[in-house]
Amino acid sequence: MPHPAPPLPGTATVRARVRIPLTFPDGYRAEAEVFTFHGLADGAEHLALTLGTVPDGGTPLVRLHSECLTGDVFGSDRCDCGPQLRESVERITEAGGYLLYLRQEGRGIGLYNKLDAYALQDSGLDTYDANTALGLPEDGRDYTAAAQMLGALGAGTVDLLSNNPDKAAQLAALGIAVERRVPTGVHLSASNVRYLRAKVERTGHSIELSRLVG
Repeated sequence: MPHPAPPLPGTATVRARVRIPLTFPDGYRAEAEVFTFHGLADGAEHLALTLGTVPDGGTPLVRLHSECLTGDVFGSDRCDCGPQLRESVERITEAGGYLLYLRQEGRGIGLYNKLDAYALQDSGLDTYDANTALGLPEDGRDYTAAAQMLGALGAGTVDLLSNNPDKAAQLAALGIAVERRVPTGVHLSASNVRYLRAKVERTGHSIELSRLVG
């Protein structure tokens, strides 16, 4: 199928769309319509998955999910990314909205650097200090492309499924109105307690500290 021509700089348009059935390891199934785009600011191959049906006049539930190979694919317990992805697909399917799968491995530092940061965390640094010890930003993510994707999909106002206040702040600054921020669950394991605690204490994530025992 031919793809539409790229848009003018600064805007994004839908390049193609295709239906993909999703099945998770626990047996949960969902139908997604996956969108690709022309004109994204960072040139990366981000995806938007449409899940469920947004009621007429309703506000879509949106998750900005940063790619995490170790958590999303291999099921690593060092983070909560895989369980958050699974939870988000179900909740967005029920409410109607979009999951934006953003190619921002390791909060934007890349896979190899993320694994190097893991080695530093094993020596005692938290997830943010490990990044800076490598000469990298604590969080290098920019959500300009995400805002462009939502604009191309006609989603100028969203409910944001996230514990991270920076995502809401960046979207608002980029012209996407965040009607409300909806927290995800607390996906706790013996291996990610320090990681989740650092998110709360360092960047104000809305996770109940009382749940982070150990």
